Amino acid sequence: MISKPKKISEKAQILKGVGASSWFEISLENKKYRIKRYSEEGELECSRVFTSSPKGFDINTKYEFTYISHCKECTILQNNKTYKFYTNEY
Repeated sequence: MISKPKKISEKAQILKGVGASSWFEISLENKKYRIKRYSEEGELECSRVFTSSPKGFDINTKYEFTYISHCKECTILQNNKTYKFYTNEY
């Protein structure tokens, strides 16, 4: 079990990887979503604004980050539906 570093949000979720795992956190920002990715140790690796496809993701309802998720694209499962999040920030 990987313990959550103290410097990242309580809401952050671990996504376990083959070589390394990452923590992901999502928040609402101006009708879009800010997703932050942290290393296992809690170091911020990226923080970007994303839009979701399809519409309808509810940040206040239980969700789970899954693969493929990285700094340009993230995938979240919620209520048996897959939401893809994309960013134009690089």
